Amino acid sequence: MASWTLVQISLGLALATKGWAQTIVVNNQTVRADASTVAPAFALFDASSSNATADLFPGETRQLTHDVLANLTNLSLTNSDLFLFPDPNAPIRQPENCKNFPGDSVLFPGTVTNAVFDLLLGGSLIHTKPFASPCFSDYNDQNTEKCAEITRNWFNDSYIHTDDPTSINAILFQGTSCVPSVVNPYATQCTIGSYPTLSVNVSTVAQVQLAINLARNLNIRLVIKNTGHDFGAKSTGAGSLSLWTHNLKDIRFYQEYEEGSYRGPAFKMGSGVQIFEAYKAAREANVTIVGGEGKTVGITGGYILGGGHSPLSSIYGMGSDQVLSMELVTADGKFLTASETSNPDLFWALRGGGGSTFGVVTSMVIKAFPKIPVTTVTFTLSTGEEILPDQFWQTVRAYFQDFIKYTEAGMYSYFNLNAATGNYVWTMQPWFAPNLTKTQFEEITEPFWNATRVIGVDLNPVYKEYDDFYEAWDENFPLEPWGSNLQRAGGRLFPRENWENQTKLSETFEAIRYVVNSGGLVLGFNIAPDPKGGYPDSAVNPAWRNTVLHAIDIVSWNQDTYPELIQIWSGTLTYEWGPLWRSVSPNSGAYMSESDYIEPDFQHSFWGDKYERLYKLKKALDPWNVFYAQNAVGSEDFQMSDNVFGILPSQNSRLCIRPPPPEEK
Repeated sequence: MASWTLVQISLGLALATKGWAQTIVVNNQTVRADASTVAPAFALFDASSSNATADLFPGETRQLTHDVLANLTNLSLTNSDLFLFPDPNAPIRQPENCKNFPGDSVLFPGTVTNAVFDLLLGGSLIHTKPFASPCFSDYNDQNTEKCAEITRNWFNDSYIHTDDPTSINAILFQGTSCVPSVVNPYATQCTIGSYPTLSVNVSTVAQVQLAINLARNLNIRLVIKNTGHDFGAKSTGAGSLSLWTHNLKDIRFYQEYEEGSYRGPAFKMGSGVQIFEAYKAAREANVTIVGGEGKTVGITGGYILGGGHSPLSSIYGMGSDQVLSMELVTADGKFLTASETSNPDLFWALRGGGGSTFGVVTSMVIKAFPKIPVTTVTFTLSTGEEILPDQFWQTVRAYFQDFIKYTEAGMYSYFNLNAATGNYVWTMQPWFAPNLTKTQFEEITEPFWNATRVIGVDLNPVYKEYDDFYEAWDENFPLEPWGSNLQRAGGRLFPRENWENQTKLSETFEAIRYVVNSGGLVLGFNIAPDPKGGYPDSAVNPAWRNTVLHAIDIVSWNQDTYPELIQIWSGTLTYEWGPLWRSVSPNSGAYMSESDYIEPDFQHSFWGDKYERLYKLKKALDPWNVFYAQNAVGSEDFQMSDNVFGILPSQNSRLCIRPPPPEEK
């Protein structure tokens, strides 16, 4: 292990006073501490030191150690205790009522603390400027041309958002504090809202360790962001310190990889890799991997940690089923490997237990599969002069009839039902059939097409055959919309048993139809992540293994809707549509990553009978409550200090411990 060159740093009482310059003492001479005199805080480890078969990436070999921190202490770095690992022999500090907020202490964000932190990080500290700040004068970066670009691409270009350190999709819960006029024409200023105060542009393990130790020792809220796609605003929080893992883009392919009982091709990918990058790498290696349909979603972050459904799930299972090992930093600042043979309980939890909960993942090793052909079908059906509402719903019902058969053939479909224009519209975007030719697809689905002819509807389906998965995915799944504050979503996993009983199927269908008739939009996925070859034991919601339909219901409003009416609409999603869907699937659950922001009994809705084990492990691994996210394991112990529209916890407020309920009399 190579030594890290250290210099003596003397800050005296500067920490007690904002604005004092940091200094170091070299040969009894006091000089300013800056990047030319203070080296980043890390020690270099051998790449083969991982407990996994795959060598560490270069950034993972740079780690913070007890020796490095001991040297800092011995050389009288005044605030070195802010970056210390916890003492295993010391009692766990009793938590304060709330996470410390900017202004509560001179230490965060403090001029000296920030400067020293940035020096130890190697210059990767980012002071937040909201993505839309060029549209306003508040951050002294107003730029008409840049604002026009942001405005033009706000909803339709998630690439620009995912490349920003703090921009997130779920701006409703962020506070909608800095948006262009296309989002809020009445906006007159840009404020930070729930965006983190500071972010670390992560490139090494040591940077993650420094940030975790600082957040734990100062009781600061810590958030983790790769892309910000999450429906539930898990990667933002007012007054927080953020770990921006987006640039951990290393990808390494193994033609023959061995880990546990697995023998075959695999990829090691950094936790900043996105779907479009992962799929491109797989195509270049002439293999296929299991990932999401959204192009800019991060594959090796919250997607896999939350379970991760895929167009290939009916064949290969969930995204998390493909993981062979992970490298991560836990709440105590330790860097470790999780696999079937190294920290197996943690490995179990990480696969489906949710992001921002058990640690900060820096890389994963995932399985790869042979190149696979795909047939797709797309069509749109709309009521009007030629198609009556009864014909429309009879056609959709005919499609629902054989969901079990479709998934048993390995199919996946992604469809949309709505009446937003005054007419009913059904869009198949697409019906996705891996490993099936057009002829095979037509044979399997023949009863449906026969039914449409009896109903008197011609869907005019468009078929296309592809030689490999990449081209089929790239052409059929457009960039998903981004950043609206005028809607929110819920969801439900509907079980196979509802299709094995025609009465239950009719009840299920009517429950979905009711949402559309009530003004909602329904996104549906005919999917069954119960692969014939089996799946590993993990924290993935057990309801997924019995699912043949994952449905998302969305309620929306317009910019001029009164807040009182928005609260009513928002309540409709949670307190009317949600109970209806649960009533026809009482023993099922919901997918955490695409669910109601205030899902009732989220613990068992998202994890079923696995929750108690997850909660116990969370408390054992993170007794300091370093990691928190909305609806994550253990989040029921906390609450936000303010709400949006009365019932929605606002991330633009303090994170506090939830007081115990009053004793019943």
